[in-house]
Amino acid sequence: MKLVPLCCSLFLTLTTAAGAGVALVPQPVQMAAGKGNFTLSASTRILYPAESPETGRIARLLGAEIRQSSGLDLAVLPAGDAGRGSKIRLLLDPGLIDTGAESYRLTISGREIFLTAQTPAGLYRGGQTLRQMLPAGSRKRSIVLPALEIIDQPHFGWRGVHVDVGRHFHSVAYMKRIIDWMALYKMNRLHWHLTEDQGWRIEIKKYPRLTEIGAWRTEPDGSRYGGFYTQEEIREVVAYAADRFIDVVPEIEMPGHCMAALTAYPELSCTGGPFTVQTQWGVFKEVYCAGKEETFAFLEDVLSEVIALFSFDYLHIGGDEVPRDRWQACPRCQERIKAEELADEAELQSWFIRRIEKYLSARGRRLIGWDEILDGGLAPGATVQSWRGMEGALTAARSGHDAIASPGSHTYFNADISTLDLRKAYSFEPVPDGLEPDKIRHIIGGECCLWSERITEENLDYQLFPRLLALSEVLWSNPRQRDYADFLQRVRSHYPLLEAMGIKYGPEARPVTLLTRFDPEQKLHTVTIESGEEGMALHYTLDGTEPSTASPRYTAPLTVTRSTQLKAGAFRDGRAYGESAKADFNFHLACGAPLHLENSPSPRYSAGGERSLVDGLRGSIAFTDGRWQGFEGVDLVATIDLGETRPLHRLRAGFLQDTGSWIFLPAFVEWSVSREGGTFKSVAAFDHPTPAGTSAQRIQEDQVELPGTLARYIRLRARNVGLCPAWHPGAGGPSWIFVDELVVE
Repeated sequence: MKLVPLCCSLFLTLTTAAGAGVALVPQPVQMAAGKGNFTLSASTRILYPAESPETGRIARLLGAEIRQSSGLDLAVLPAGDAGRGSKIRLLLDPGLIDTGAESYRLTISGREIFLTAQTPAGLYRGGQTLRQMLPAGSRKRSIVLPALEIIDQPHFGWRGVHVDVGRHFHSVAYMKRIIDWMALYKMNRLHWHLTEDQGWRIEIKKYPRLTEIGAWRTEPDGSRYGGFYTQEEIREVVAYAADRFIDVVPEIEMPGHCMAALTAYPELSCTGGPFTVQTQWGVFKEVYCAGKEETFAFLEDVLSEVIALFSFDYLHIGGDEVPRDRWQACPRCQERIKAEELADEAELQSWFIRRIEKYLSARGRRLIGWDEILDGGLAPGATVQSWRGMEGALTAARSGHDAIASPGSHTYFNADISTLDLRKAYSFEPVPDGLEPDKIRHIIGGECCLWSERITEENLDYQLFPRLLALSEVLWSNPRQRDYADFLQRVRSHYPLLEAMGIKYGPEARPVTLLTRFDPEQKLHTVTIESGEEGMALHYTLDGTEPSTASPRYTAPLTVTRSTQLKAGAFRDGRAYGESAKADFNFHLACGAPLHLENSPSPRYSAGGERSLVDGLRGSIAFTDGRWQGFEGVDLVATIDLGETRPLHRLRAGFLQDTGSWIFLPAFVEWSVSREGGTFKSVAAFDHPTPAGTSAQRIQEDQVELPGTLARYIRLRARNVGLCPAWHPGAGGPSWIFVDELVVE
């Protein structure tokens, strides 16, 4: 079937169910089946015009990728040395109808594969389409490909992956792996987040302490963690990406998220320090002093060295989550506000960004910032990256500024699969609702973000895949072609390819979920087991062992009436899929007992009501799991009525510490008991010293032994630490107590 050529403004629909068995991601704009097949074998030659060195380079890279994928070592030759046998011909033809810098045409016939494009980038993108068609891990002597024709071009020019190395460092080798993955799925912007409160990762020769001091932190356990890239390593990664037509966007955070830099050079702050490289995640009050000229001399020196390392036009300066407390109290900053005739600290931040933007613009660079740079007025040439929903992209586009869509709801791939699954990622629409047609051109594309507070090289694959495939298709393909059921089938056909590349991909949705309903009168739990994906076989155990296909298969809700550990797993084609889910049931004396709280928990963290504290289920390390009760700024006072006087042996209470989320252990805990409910006798008390500067998540279980004690009523008092301490990013704000399961034995 012959296809009509694309023009630059027209996206044509998929013509047929072309090339049966060809499952491409992203979906090409046009694909039509031909007649016959092409046989790829060791005798196949890759040919390029001798007068085009760039085409020759792409041909050699394609040959290396085919060898890596299939084991076939194809000769790569100038076109005049073709000889006999089947051919893959590459041609760079600037005279083609203008369909954009990354467009290409791929034709497979019985005699040859012909790949042509206007630009080298388009030629390379077409090569990745061919690469996807090869059987994963095949080592056959020949590979048969169906005849077809593809004409393709991207919907958005900016298709990015944001990688944060400030919290957890990734090696040069791993960064190259990420680039390889991006190339295969036609992503073209690597947003490299190089500086943070927890680490400075790029060598700046004029300021050696940035990496001598700022690249390293002392963890709560006393170990030293960190790392940085030398300038030579930066050039190596940038060149590796450029070979694959991926531009690298460095991010150098300012005026906030700079604790690592201020630890190395505290004189750039408003207070003068001293500071430490942070081990916890959050927002910190220390920022660059906007009133000191030394600050801008430093930043311009840093940016000058960064510009020399990165060839792309864009440079990201962060600009997000900037507390203004220090500026409010700083005489120099207040003097700057007066001298520049600014209204307040919000305008001071805007002035700060505009000054940096002017510096970058004079050196041929365009500034990008997170959507907070809209506050107080936007710098003239700035591009906005919208992360707090789509409002920032909408506002920027309407004001004539370019915008990159990265809403946390759909593109923050550091999020758990339970809140952002494959279907939701695929539903992402980069153009905001309500944007006027003549402003749509300002939405230049989108990015997924991998914030690395809890992402290391060990689990990044799991977080990125398969969701990257969803974003790839959203940003490349014609939105009118989007169909989740069809996309899902194609994604599943790519799993062997991901496995062959050594990618430890995660699930499409939460594989298995346990839903529990407690009946306090009957003192039993009804457990429903669900899967977020179709076609799963669910198996469970009640003895704490890992479920297998030999374990009982779930067919109906389960009733649990005794202490046990339930584990449930999802299986597809006899293989375990994702991690199992578990619930620990502990049926103690207080299970289902009436319980009174003097202060109500936050409606956001009520865990389903008062008796959730005595339902026999313990909360996990995640405070959002629906089992914890959270008390903001107030004490916890809980009284349990056992219904009759009973002999007691042990009391236990579980508290959560997650200071990065403003959750502290109670400063003081006291247990008391009573027989009649009037007078209570204290039987145990604990102090919990407030930690200094740690974000360690842990569950603290306070326990008291009471052999021979008789009581009907049991009271627990847990005193809130009150306001977050001075070292904390939320200093002065209310802290939280999170509690789950008050155990009476």
